[in-house]
Amino acid sequence: APSPPRLPIIGNLHQLGSYPHRALAALAQRHGPLMMLRLGSTPTFVVSSGKVVEEMVKKHDIAFSNRHDSTIYRRLMYDCKDLLLAPYGEYWRQMRGYLREQETNLLMEKIKGFNTSPFDLSHLFEYLTKDIVYIATLGKRFSEGQSTEDKLTRLFVEFNALLGLFNVGDYIPWLSWINHFNGLNERIENNHREINELLEEVIDDQLARRTSNNEAKEKVLLDALLDAQNGDSVTRDSAKAVILDVFAGGIDTVFVVLEWAMTELIRNPEILKKTQQQIREIVGGQNQITKHDISKMTYLKAVIKESMRMHPPFPLIPRVSNQEVELHGYTIPNKTRLLINIYAVGRDPECWEEPDTFKPERFMNDGALIEYNSNDYSWMAFGAGRRGCPGGLFGMTLIEFVIASLLQNFDWSLPDGKTEKDVDMDEFVALALHKLQPLMAVATPNPSSYLA
Repeated sequence: APSPPRLPIIGNLHQLGSYPHRALAALAQRHGPLMMLRLGSTPTFVVSSGKVVEEMVKKHDIAFSNRHDSTIYRRLMYDCKDLLLAPYGEYWRQMRGYLREQETNLLMEKIKGFNTSPFDLSHLFEYLTKDIVYIATLGKRFSEGQSTEDKLTRLFVEFNALLGLFNVGDYIPWLSWINHFNGLNERIENNHREINELLEEVIDDQLARRTSNNEAKEKVLLDALLDAQNGDSVTRDSAKAVILDVFAGGIDTVFVVLEWAMTELIRNPEILKKTQQQIREIVGGQNQITKHDISKMTYLKAVIKESMRMHPPFPLIPRVSNQEVELHGYTIPNKTRLLINIYAVGRDPECWEEPDTFKPERFMNDGALIEYNSNDYSWMAFGAGRRGCPGGLFGMTLIEFVIASLLQNFDWSLPDGKTEKDVDMDEFVALALHKLQPLMAVATPNPSSYLA
C-alpha cells in the first residue's frame, strides 16, 4: 500500500503530532484511502474512506473483529481479552427510561437556577453523564457520597489520561525501559491498584445489599455481572473490567456528543430555531417529553448525526487482523494493526458534499430521516461491524432526550458581547475528542414549558 517517507527507528511517528486524526487525514489526502505507515517498528494500515470501511466490514468483518489494545489498556483492564458486552445490552435498554427522565429533570432545574446568567454547560453535561452511568452501573449517584465521588473522579481523570497516553514501548518495544524511569509504570500500577480497591469495595457493598435486602430493587449492570459470576461465565476481574469499559466508553461518549451538538446548535442559530420549532410543535405546551415524541423528532436526530459526523467521539478505532486478507487491492498480513480514521471517513469528500459545513439536511429526505445504520459506512460514529459500540443505543437515546429537553424548556444564546464566530472550536484528544474550551451559554426559560 502507498506509504509516506519515514525516518529510521521512529518510522512515521513524528508525523502524528498532537492531533493524530487530523494528521492522518491530511496524509491520506496525499497517499490514498488505505495507506501503510510504520509507527516505530510496527507496520500499521490506516483506513480513511467509507468505501474501504465497507469492504472491510462486508468481506472481512471477522478478520478485523479484534480490537488492538495497548499495553496500558491491558494492564488497567485486568488483561481481559475481548470483553463481550453484548449480554448486558438488555440492562441498558431496561434502565434507560426512568433514569433518563429523572436525571434530565434534575438538569433542567439546575439550568433554571442560573437565572439567565452565563454558565458552563460542558460541566453540567459531564456531571449528568457521570451520574447516569454510575447509577446504571452501580446503582448509586456519586454526588451522594462526596468523598467517594471525589476519589472516583480523581481516579477516572487519571485512568482516562493513561488510556489516552502515547506509550513508546507499544511502537518501539526495545524502548519500553523508558517507562521505568519516566514514572509511567508507577502511575499505571498506582491507578490500577486504587481503582481495584474501590471496585472491590463497591462489589462487596452490592453483595451485602443483595443478601440483606430482598426487596425487588431495580437491577443494575453490576447485578447482571454478579448473577453471571454465580453461573461462572464471568470472573470477578472480568466483572470489574466490564464496569471500567462502560465507565471509560459510556461517560466520554455521551458527554462529548452532547457538548459538540449543543455547540454546533448555538453557533448555527437558524438550525437551532428550526430544531426547536419541531420539538415544541411535537411536545406541545406544558407536557414532558415522551419516547413517542422523540421518535417523531426527525430534524433533531439529523442534527445529532451531523454533529457526530463532524466530531466523532472516538476519531481513531484500532483493530488487529487475525488472518491474512486482501483489502482494497493490497495484502494485509495476519496480526497486523489497522487504524480506522472515523474523523477522515466523516469528512471524505467522495461521500459528503461540503464536508466541513454543518448541514443536518444531508440526513433528511422530504422531512423524513435517512436512516444511516450499520449498513452505511460513511457515517459510523459508533464504530462498525461486530465491534460497534455496545452503549451506542443507550447513548443515542439519552443524547436525543437531553437535547430535546434543553430546546423544549429554554431559549439559548451566547453570553453578552459574544457572536457565533467567537465560539472556540478547538479540540483536545484524551480518550475521546473533547472540546478544548468549555461551552459557556445563556438559557432563558420558555414561558410555556412545564418548568415555567
